[in-house]
Amino acid sequence: MTRPFSRMLLNRPLALHLDYAAALAAAWSEDPGTRDTDRGFGLINGIAVIPVRGMLLPGDFAWGDWATGYDHIRRGMAAAVAATDVRGIALDINSPGGTVSGLFDLADAIHAARGPKPIHAILGDSAYSAAYAIASAADKVTVPRTGGTGSIGVIWMHVDESQALEQGGWAVTILTHGAQKADGAPQKPLSDGARTRIQSDIDAMGELFVKTVARNRNLDAASVRAMEAGTFLGDRGVRAGLADAVRAPDEAFRDLTAASG
Repeated sequence: MTRPFSRMLLNRPLALHLDYAAALAAAWSEDPGTRDTDRGFGLINGIAVIPVRGMLLPGDFAWGDWATGYDHIRRGMAAAVAATDVRGIALDINSPGGTVSGLFDLADAIHAARGPKPIHAILGDSAYSAAYAIASAADKVTVPRTGGTGSIGVIWMHVDESQALEQGGWAVTILTHGAQKADGAPQKPLSDGARTRIQSDIDAMGELFVKTVARNRNLDAASVRAMEAGTFLGDRGVRAGLADAVRAPDEAFRDLTAASG
């Protein structure tokens, strides 16, 4: 880890459940079996297991329960689709979400990979926000009784450090070419104009999120938008159309094994 998570998550748009904004999620603790680091997935009885755990960020890495990179998931998906020894693909998801950057391209790639092999999103404790966007792209989504889905929205956290700097005796002068160049800078309060412009970006990304989930789950976009980024536990997620069945992860994995022939 080359920089603190706080710097990776603040002052940028996130598809992340608010309760987890300052913490990392605990992941499904079951051993995913053999791991092929070159291909980016584990393999159990012909099923490729691709981890989607912890904070989701741009990059090609899998830091166990802590964080997973979008490029790592994409690489694992591509390898699993192409591999002759893979009959089905399990997205092993337990995550509060992560950054918007890189998310929707990955969701589109998973959705486009549907067809040749069954792709199941097997949820653990949570698949919120960015994690749910990924889950929704699978052929089938299963959630345990106490597992969470949803949080289909975007959040941006701005930290105003100006008072702390002033109290510490620091005066920061920001020189720019272009009036909007320093929008969102933590060294000064957020102006009304900057707030309006950032909100416009958040709304645009939120609409992309809504339309992506609506396409993936064959839902009406208005119904997804009306969820107002709410979260759903267990069967409530099924009734909302965000999941297909309530299953414990081991049961869901057996279902996928059987469906893969």
